Amino acid sequence: MRIVLAVVVMRAVCPWSRLARPPVVAVDLRWLRRVVSTSSTSGGHGHAPEPHPQEPPLVELVETPRQTGHHLGPPGPPPHHKEPLVHVGVDSFVSRVTDPTTGHVVGPAERLAHLLEEIELADRSGLYSFGIGEHHREEYYDSAPPVILAAAAARTTRIRLGSAVAVLSAVDPVRLFQQFATLDLISGGRMDLVVGRGSFVESFPLFGLDLADYDSLFTEKLELLLALRESPCVTWSGRHRPALTGQGVYPRPVQDPLPVWVGVGGTPASFARAGQLGLPLMVAIIGGEPRQFAPLVDLYRRAGAQAGHPPEALQVGLHVFGYVGESRRAAADTIFPGWHEMFTSISRERGFPPPNRAAFDATSGPDGAFFLGDPDLIVDKLTRVADQLGGVDRVSLQMTNPRLAHEDLLRGIELLGTEVAPRVAAL
Repeated sequence: MRIVLAVVVMRAVCPWSRLARPPVVAVDLRWLRRVVSTSSTSGGHGHAPEPHPQEPPLVELVETPRQTGHHLGPPGPPPHHKEPLVHVGVDSFVSRVTDPTTGHVVGPAERLAHLLEEIELADRSGLYSFGIGEHHREEYYDSAPPVILAAAAARTTRIRLGSAVAVLSAVDPVRLFQQFATLDLISGGRMDLVVGRGSFVESFPLFGLDLADYDSLFTEKLELLLALRESPCVTWSGRHRPALTGQGVYPRPVQDPLPVWVGVGGTPASFARAGQLGLPLMVAIIGGEPRQFAPLVDLYRRAGAQAGHPPEALQVGLHVFGYVGESRRAAADTIFPGWHEMFTSISRERGFPPPNRAAFDATSGPDGAFFLGDPDLIVDKLTRVADQLGGVDRVSLQMTNPRLAHEDLLRGIELLGTEVAPRVAAL
């Protein structure tokens, strides 16, 4: 059984009109303070909320309009409960890699060639999806995801492809829609567009954007993107882009509508907003314990139900760090050097405590955020986490590691596709 990745959305009454906004739901976030505080201080680094230069208190993050009487209180029974049914895929941040045996630094051209081999293997191995991140830093080679995805679409036949995530705040929604509509045509309708605000902020100064507009950029551009998805001719105006007055935006994708997911970290308002819009949710779980995200996922579903969206529109995906090896110990020993290098750099930038093996073992343990081990352990953890979150539609393992040899990554992808995905799909 497969879950169709179509999104139930609001249709504009007139193709020339601006997309109507959904009713905004007032959300009581006080009960989430303890959850967010706990999960952000456990498991080493905690989960990473979307960065914000001057983030207001949680309770102020969701606008409460005067005309609404809707209210979401503390969690109770979820509006629906889906049996765990998980589609399994891979995400890549296309990081610079140093071969752990030879010390050879893999250059950009060689690394991108390796990436395409990885995507082809994922397709042959039966994995459901492969996503490409977006970063604008020296140590990553994924600053132009649509170009990579076009090459991948031409080399694959079955696997779904997409962004992980596209930094919507830093791009023109018209251009982004055109790129992904074209990719959808090239791939024969296999494209997913996952949009988010990103976990790094280099794109803001690079593209002449003000970090003070962090929230308004994303909100406004998401609105326009959804309007473009509904009609080729849109009349729209906003603060951050010249107005549209009915110009045609082409080509149109194979999938109608083009699947748009919202990538989120740990900010409750982001979960609530995705639910209000009736958009699928991709949750990045970087630290802490996955089960600690249950109240946030519940908030998403409640916001969606309150806004009138059907349960099948409120899909939940997880983006997690992971790797599949022949045994847990072998997988841990393979991954730890690169994990330590990666999180040492991130910790230095963000003021986190320096990582160590104890933190690694905790976050890759049975209750941690890192999905690491042999196929049996991965299957058990996937099904358990899906149940804890009230059902999960897809999980993407982010296997990028700056000290992981290409051959080891290929083996991990093969095991995920041949030993994990079929067993999870059969549950």
